[in-house]
Amino acid sequence: MIKSFLITLSFSTLLFSSQQILLVVADDFSSPKAKLSCFEGEKKVCSDIEVNLGKNGLGWGIGIKTIAHAEDEPLKYEGDKKAPAGVFALTESFGYAPTTQTKLPYLYADNKLICVDDSKSPFYNQIIEAHGDEKSFEHMRRGDGQYEIGIVVAHNPHAVAKRGSCIFIHIQKSTDHPTVGCTSMSKRDLQKIIKWLDKEKNPILIQIPKKYIKEVEKLYPEIKQ
Repeated sequence: MIKSFLITLSFSTLLFSSQQILLVVADDFSSPKAKLSCFEGEKKVCSDIEVNLGKNGLGWGIGIKTIAHAEDEPLKYEGDKKAPAGVFALTESFGYAPTTQTKLPYLYADNKLICVDDSKSPFYNQIIEAHGDEKSFEHMRRGDGQYEIGIVVAHNPHAVAKRGSCIFIHIQKSTDHPTVGCTSMSKRDLQKIIKWLDKEKNPILIQIPKKYIKEVEKLYPEIKQ
């Protein structure tokens, strides 16, 4: 039997109720670098953290809330090497150890755990236990250690074809090495965030170019600095 983890949560428990926020702000849509801040309630709980984004910057993704934006701005698609911009639930943590210190649901990344990136597959944008006939996927247990610990970002939760899949927050390859669509940072910083995040506090990722910070502050006034 396939063990499947949908990259989604009930929208009714997420909209307007987030208590923990990861705010990632890039200079513009083409920037592969950004700064991350953490908020709980109206309190900023961590110093700014340098993070890496997609090699080709940002594109508007599909999340739990739409930020009003210009129609001619880039969208996130499968394989475009852009990280998704928008507001997204943070649904699970994952890693190579059988257990870890976290208040998020935890996925043990053994050698059979994969994330399907074939948009024609019925398991598109799902983390599943491999059953042998998947055409395109990525292993959740990698040889380079970038997925030793990580967080699942619920981008494209209804698996709209070709709009992007398998988006995570994970360990960076190096300080200035962009990703193929995820958000990466140092292992030390990521460990602290995973330990802090709590499913009961409805954690979200807000990821935007800085021109949209005022729009986000209208939606989430608790992040005003």
